[in-house]
Amino acid sequence: MEITAAIVGEKGSDFKLSKVLLDEPGSEEVLVKIVATGICHTDMVARDFIMGSPNFPVILGHEGAGIIEKIGEDVHHLKVGDHVVLTYGYCGECEICRSGTPAYCYEFFQRNFSGARVDGTHSHHDHNHQPINDNFFSQSSFATYSIAHKNNVIAVPKDAPLEILGPLGCGIQTGSGAIINTLKVKVGSSVVVSGTGAVGLSAVMAAKASSATTIIAVDINDERLEFSKELGATHTINSLKENVQERIREILPNGVQYAVDTTGRNEVINNSLAVLAPVGEIAIIGVATKPLELETNIFLTKGFKIKFVNQGDSVPQEFIPKLIKMYQHGQFPFDKLIKTYAFEDINQAVEDSEKGRTIKSVLLIGDYKA
Repeated sequence: MEITAAIVGEKGSDFKLSKVLLDEPGSEEVLVKIVATGICHTDMVARDFIMGSPNFPVILGHEGAGIIEKIGEDVHHLKVGDHVVLTYGYCGECEICRSGTPAYCYEFFQRNFSGARVDGTHSHHDHNHQPINDNFFSQSSFATYSIAHKNNVIAVPKDAPLEILGPLGCGIQTGSGAIINTLKVKVGSSVVVSGTGAVGLSAVMAAKASSATTIIAVDINDERLEFSKELGATHTINSLKENVQERIREILPNGVQYAVDTTGRNEVINNSLAVLAPVGEIAIIGVATKPLELETNIFLTKGFKIKFVNQGDSVPQEFIPKLIKMYQHGQFPFDKLIKTYAFEDINQAVEDSEKGRTIKSVLLIGDYKA
């Protein structure tokens, strides 16, 4: 079938809407009509060839939400007409997946970043029948239709607003999962969150939902910091204007129990470690561009736990429906992060995300016609 997809033609280039051919779904795949797709920082680092190895041209997009139109013969837990959120790909069969940690699947790279299915095939082709690199996060959802594997398709309630649910599949589950699944933040505890983008603010909301009583947001953007208070932050620190360690020690003389880093920056991570209470825990999410250097001699006797977190340590079939229930009950207002854009405005949406004008950009694709 002919669809419209946003294609990156070469490293770092703009997205271009183009007509391409999409194959029928395989036996373990589904065809999803995309209603909306979130834009994530990972789309940009893949576009710029910082992470992953997609050859070009490539179709990105990995926070899709839509409606199933076709299913393969080996798909039994989904049906045509289901409303679904698309998440990351994993095999579901290896010992890592079976242990309940599919975000660390042995085949994670192949299923999310290789630019093709695990067997090397593609579902997208140009009109000369040449393959286009795809299968990004097992979906490539910057398109009017997507082929996704049955494992990364999550059925969601039809009374939930499908047009905003896509970001639950990656960025929002990553931040909230770091709090709920990784750190298992306790009632009455303290948390510091570094970085107030979509991932960090999702962590702030999850910390509030987990009944943490001291939630400190750290960033360099005063507007974002002020907004974080609306979502649950009890204190804010602008690291350009204040000494982070001194300020947190004023708030919590014995240190903070939990930390979430979404920046990947050495100095920020070390600031968080320096103010952790003994046996404190930090979840590191941010994609770093430099090797991480830690002051281990200082922290050696503190009993800290440092965990690098992918996808919020979530089992998405369980976790995403829980986040939706929390949203519907007013406990997780992630809709406040979202600004929607028309599909043809994808490059503006990307620019607004990169420049911090929008926290979470979502493309409304629906019945797009070129």
